[in-house]
Amino acid sequence: MSRSIRPDAVLIQAVIAGALSFAHLHDLAAAAGQSGWKAWAYPVSVDLLLVAAWRRLRTARRDRSAWTWFVIALSASLGANIATAGLLDLGQVPAWLRILVAGWPALAFLGGTLLVHSPTAPTGPPREDHDEEPVASEVEVHRADEPAPAPAPAPTPDLVKPAAPAPVVPAALLDHARKLAEAHRASTGSPIPADALSARLGLPADMTRAITDQLQLA
Repeated sequence: MSRSIRPDAVLIQAVIAGALSFAHLHDLAAAAGQSGWKAWAYPVSVDLLLVAAWRRLRTARRDRSAWTWFVIALSASLGANIATAGLLDLGQVPAWLRILVAGWPALAFLGGTLLVHSPTAPTGPPREDHDEEPVASEVEVHRADEPAPAPAPAPTPDLVKPAAPAPVVPAALLDHARKLAEAHRASTGSPIPADALSARLGLPADMTRAITDQLQLA
């Protein structure tokens, strides 16, 4: 027999177990009042929700939502298998079980929608710590082969910005300012203030300051 079509014992066992579980779910749904195609749709819904939750768990092990729906689907499958094992009279199904079977489609639809549309956290490649820090022996070899680093240059002190040179006062302007100062002293008996001299000459403050300094020196 060809190797590609050789039967697999695990696969055969899975098919048998799935068929039995499928039949038990169908029998329970039919006993709970779901007749025709609806009774066959219940086992399909339970098994699909179980498979969807398991596939979600393979990519996100810590997803609580996936674990919740996996347990719900597994409980529905196990509950149907146990209920049809003679512990429950399928001719007299209790009202609470009929309610559970009737409400299962809405619950399965909600679970499948949440499993499909819930975001999955990206998982990056494992971090390799040995790449970040070299081995001590390699570091020592490199240090022995490399020359000693040159000493760092001493920090240079910040240069003091030179002061701006004083403006040059023309001689004629200085004589005119001296006459104004003497006239003010003769009339008031006190030296002329710098602001008054600036107002009389109509010059900027730095020029007036230079004239005042030269008049005091003179």
